[in-house]
Amino acid sequence: MTYISFLSEYGGRFLDGALVTAEQFVCSLALAVFLAHLAGLLLLSRTMVLKAIAVVYVEFFRGTSLLVQLFWLFYVLPLFGVTLDPFLTGFLAVGLNTGAYGAQLVHGAIKSVPRGQWEAAYALSMSSSKRMLRIIIPQAFVIMLPAWGNLVIELLKSTALVALIAVPDLMFEAKQMNSSTYLSTWTFGTALIIYYVFARFLITPTMRSLERIMARRMGRA
Repeated sequence: MTYISFLSEYGGRFLDGALVTAEQFVCSLALAVFLAHLAGLLLLSRTMVLKAIAVVYVEFFRGTSLLVQLFWLFYVLPLFGVTLDPFLTGFLAVGLNTGAYGAQLVHGAIKSVPRGQWEAAYALSMSSSKRMLRIIIPQAFVIMLPAWGNLVIELLKSTALVALIAVPDLMFEAKQMNSSTYLSTWTFGTALIIYYVFARFLITPTMRSLERIMARRMGRA
């Protein structure tokens, strides 16, 4: 069997798996961004209870393996009467894990905003929420974007683990095809190329464009 005939026979399964991977990626990213900003802001809170919640979340999900978290959600929660769909479990685990790392990016970026900006906003008698939304967060967003680019690519690669709980993503389909064809080089080589295309030609240009747009809006171009 040539590689062309291999693709003609199994290309549809690669496409189906890639679409599921894309869905996992989008859902995980949305959850991670939300949790990262929420926890990042709570880490700055003067209310000790809220800050403690954020610290526990960040330290737990950064300090334990994503694979263990994935298995815990899928295999242990049913013992307590909570059964989650594999697709839901997959993006919950990846989103929770990535959000913990993102929280530190948000926290660090906000603290990196020059102190003069905080003082200027305070001098204008802005409320705390308005000061954060209109002055601090937009500048922090520009600071954190390059680091988020790397984190988003890591998130994409992390979605491959959901194959272990039978989510029919790209890696799951590749493993199934390899089991039936034993053409490991072509099977996993094709999966590798698809992941690379996602990262290099979709995620990277999008993040760089977002960086340029935000830099222009902040007058930093």
